[in-house]
Amino acid sequence: MSDGIFLGGGGNDYGEAQNLLLQYANRHGLIAGATGTGKTVTLQILAEGFSAVGVPVFLSDVKGDLSGLAKPGSADFKLHEPFTKRAETIGLDLQYDTFPVTFWDLLGVQGHPIRTTVAEMGPLLLSTLMGLTEAQEGVLNVAFRVSDEEGLPLLDLEDLQALLVWVGQNSKELSLRYGNVATSSVGAIQRQLLVLENQGGAELFGEPALDLRDIMATEDDGRGRINILASDKLMASPKLYATFLLWLLSELFEELPEVGNPDKPKLVFFFDEAHLLFDDAPKALVDKVEQVARLIRSKGVGVYFITQNPADVPEDILGQLGNRVQHALRAFTANDQKELKQAADTYRSNPAFDTAEAIREVGTGEAVTSMLIDKGIPGIVERTLVRPPSSQLGPITKAERAEIMAASPMAGKYDERLDRDSAAEMLAKRAGAAAEEAEKAEAAEEKLEAEEREHRQGRRYSGKDVERSSSRRSSNSDSWGGAIATVVAKELKGTTGRRIVRGILGGLFKGR
Repeated sequence: MSDGIFLGGGGNDYGEAQNLLLQYANRHGLIAGATGTGKTVTLQILAEGFSAVGVPVFLSDVKGDLSGLAKPGSADFKLHEPFTKRAETIGLDLQYDTFPVTFWDLLGVQGHPIRTTVAEMGPLLLSTLMGLTEAQEGVLNVAFRVSDEEGLPLLDLEDLQALLVWVGQNSKELSLRYGNVATSSVGAIQRQLLVLENQGGAELFGEPALDLRDIMATEDDGRGRINILASDKLMASPKLYATFLLWLLSELFEELPEVGNPDKPKLVFFFDEAHLLFDDAPKALVDKVEQVARLIRSKGVGVYFITQNPADVPEDILGQLGNRVQHALRAFTANDQKELKQAADTYRSNPAFDTAEAIREVGTGEAVTSMLIDKGIPGIVERTLVRPPSSQLGPITKAERAEIMAASPMAGKYDERLDRDSAAEMLAKRAGAAAEEAEKAEAAEEKLEAEEREHRQGRRYSGKDVERSSSRRSSNSDSWGGAIATVVAKELKGTTGRRIVRGILGGLFKGR
């Protein structure tokens, strides 16, 4: 096995090999540059390189071009001759090849569905996803606490919506225990859930949830599987895209064992359009990203951010990205020039050229690179001619994608959604039981009143005796589960009450 991934040639006449060393690949990286300068091709050759040495890859395909990894390049391709000449210049024996690929899609159209549960996403990320205020986030945390204490699994958005209905109905009692639970906040969260649902968020939540082992697989021939998340349509919902990828990173961090400093990563994760993660992000979220980036490398996971400008990434996180590929930056305004200088200052200078000028001047397929070298220190910056890819440059056809999906080891595992009993169904059953108790109590009350009327009129009552205490006894359960039945039974007696309960039941099951 090679100890590094060949990026291209640097130095005089591009004759010096530039390699990303596998032992430092889990120390993260950055691919930056203006639109059209070659970032996607750099991502493609890195994915190829990691796969070839047995490292699984997870990446997002924002443009749709990266599906070409599943098909070898061709001598008939219009850039075959330029690619061949470039390969000769940098000393590469270019061989076209295909790579093992699994297609995923949050919407379940261009790949296998990829899901998580509401409970696994958690209140912090959900609050960020929905843009909740601090007060609204507090109410959401109360809902999650009730879910845990009452054994009400939150699997999909319907579960959360049903639980929030109950939280709103019992806000006074909950406020005594958890602090102010405003019904206005509950209503605001419900409206944001509707927006999220309209953006396709409902498809993300549910079961079967993603098994992390399925994105960390290797083939029988030893190559790492490349997992491609279709993200072109997902870009219409940037918060959903960014929050999902952050959740996935967090899950990897929480679930994977410590491995220290492995000879090569267990997984490499490419986060395209990384600025979407940090745009208007609350400090708590940025702190979480910084923590995950700092600690996940000991789990053997390398994270590579792809963005237009290094300034898009917060400084504390940028400082942890050891392996860097900087494509051209444009510097038209004073602010552009300032950012260009800041980008250049983060590199270990090379006396052979001015780093800022090189970043401004490099052409398409060329980059300024700096990889970690011995003892994990940054290498001197080099002007590098990036190698051409072995796989197809550009997307495959819909028919080719469908064929690959049908033959995928994931085919059939995630395609059908499961719908087991969870919070929505459990609350509906409790409401139904409460309605039944209310009806029994009402019937007993009516029977008692009839008995009393007959006695007052001096007639013998022929019905069975009804104990007064049993008709008016209520449960004193200490649990919130008992509270559900008690409150509903107490307040929903009578015909009007039964109609309300039926309305609740209809709402809980609507759309199921």
